[in-house]
Amino acid sequence: MRVAGIVGALIVGGLNVASSQVVINNTDEPSLYSYCQQFQTLYTQIREQSVTPDSARKQFSQIMNDLQARFRTQENYRQDSLQRDSLQRTGQYFSFPLRGYTTSAIGGTHGEGYRGTGFDLFDYKVRGSHPAQDIFIRDRNQDVIDDQTGEPVDILAMSSGLVLGIETAWKPGSDYRGGNWVWIYDPILNGLFYYAHNNRVDVTPGQWVHTGQKIAEMGRSGFNAYQARSPTHLHLMYLQIQPNGLPMPLNTYKWLLSARVSQ
Repeated sequence: MRVAGIVGALIVGGLNVASSQVVINNTDEPSLYSYCQQFQTLYTQIREQSVTPDSARKQFSQIMNDLQARFRTQENYRQDSLQRDSLQRTGQYFSFPLRGYTTSAIGGTHGEGYRGTGFDLFDYKVRGSHPAQDIFIRDRNQDVIDDQTGEPVDILAMSSGLVLGIETAWKPGSDYRGGNWVWIYDPILNGLFYYAHNNRVDVTPGQWVHTGQKIAEMGRSGFNAYQARSPTHLHLMYLQIQPNGLPMPLNTYKWLLSARVSQ
């Protein structure tokens, strides 16, 4: 009961603080939206290969360290590793990211589609890794409509956080791999969730989203995801921000197994 009380207080209190921060502009320091602008610009430059990997790492590290420091000024986000571990194990922190689906939709039998080796966020030429879980829907004719319900499938935020960046302009024929994507920063975990291949994106940079909130609709956007050989799926990646501000991919499989399912 005590752990559950701590978890509830952290989550509820954290949401209230973050929601107010999104709309309040403190002239003495950058707004949260300014970090979103910096992140979106940098990620676009990485994709277009208009910034060197070393320069991108330096800029990314600065953005993430500054963002974490901004949230750490609030008491609700000051947690030690035991508190964070407790949040992850409760089964109440995460929401399964596809409405109407369960863990049986995760690719493979034990999430073995995850391959983190060789991942480099900052060098767009690096290929071959897959530090993510793919979650598939019932869509035999590949029209991005659920075969049973006849409706689009909602993509839900796994945890609460700040929308750092989005892409909504992907078109068939583009060689961009992620298609229409969403990046969300979770200040409690100090990590980034990446939701890719969406058909429609329903959030904007600077917006605070709650666990289980709809952020997009399932799609087939992205160079590889658009191909007929690829079943319709969500590409879900999580990057843990390290003390130096750089990202390290972590497998979300165990989190998905403990996540709440939404109908």
